[in-house]
Amino acid sequence: MKALRTAIMVFMLLFLVVSPVVAGDFAWMNDFNAQASLDPSGFRARLAARFNIGDAQISAVMSNIHDPAGVYLAFRLGEMSHQPVDRVVDVYKKNRGKGWGVIAKSLGIKPGSPEFHALKRGDDLYTHKEKGKGKGGKGKGKGKGKEKG
Repeated sequence: MKALRTAIMVFMLLFLVVSPVVAGDFAWMNDFNAQASLDPSGFRARLAARFNIGDAQISAVMSNIHDPAGVYLAFRLGEMSHQPVDRVVDVYKKNRGKGWGVIAKSLGIKPGSPEFHALKRGDDLYTHKEKGKGKGGKGKGKGKGKEKG
């Protein structure tokens, strides 16, 4: 019972710390975290398939960034900036609490750029792929597929 109480307190503390950072331009992160938390192994499988990475690399990032949306963003920013995820994690550590926009900018993704707008729109693990399914398969319109660059 004490362990459960401690786990709930830790979750609440993390929620309170992460929520203000998420509330800005990257508001989609709250829903992402909720979906990923419902199926952690499915989340890891989606990450592995989306970024063509192994479980060891996912675990390494998760040991430094504790919310699922942040883990996703680390891999996405590495992809967009053409930098290794280890570099993204280093920039995250140095800029923790300043927001993902600052981290993206530090990695060379300019505010107002198509890449930055893609980050603000959301993810492509849950939001875009899920909405795009149905008649005709993939979603239509800008920002629904993989970013060029």
